[in-house]
Amino acid sequence: MIKTETVTEMALSYEGVVELPHFEKTSFRVNKKIFATLDKKNNTAVLKFSKLEQSVFSAYDKLAIYPVPGKWGLQGFTMVDLKRVKKNVFKDALKVSYCNVAPKKLSEKYQSAK
Repeated sequence: MIKTETVTEMALSYEGVVELPHFEKTSFRVNKKIFATLDKKNNTAVLKFSKLEQSVFSAYDKLAIYPVPGKWGLQGFTMVDLKRVKKNVFKDALKVSYCNVAPKKLSEKYQSAK
């Protein structure tokens, strides 16, 4: 299980990230674009992937990481159950989501980092 506080710390560790409300959730944005949302009440996060990345991360555990139902899921938005996902898998997934949304100059800093 990953605590919601840990998710917040991880998301804010990336350069240029701001935390803002998004309906009943918390969003993490870079360059005004959302790369993650956090639902503290339900212990879930939503990340933004390409379709290929979504299928790769979902293959890890379909109960822990799966497409958001409906059209959002078809666009790569992916639900993460923070009670089920392992921290190292979530850390990798969050980085991929950040790099998908961040400007190239910022994302390059993290794509080569391990």
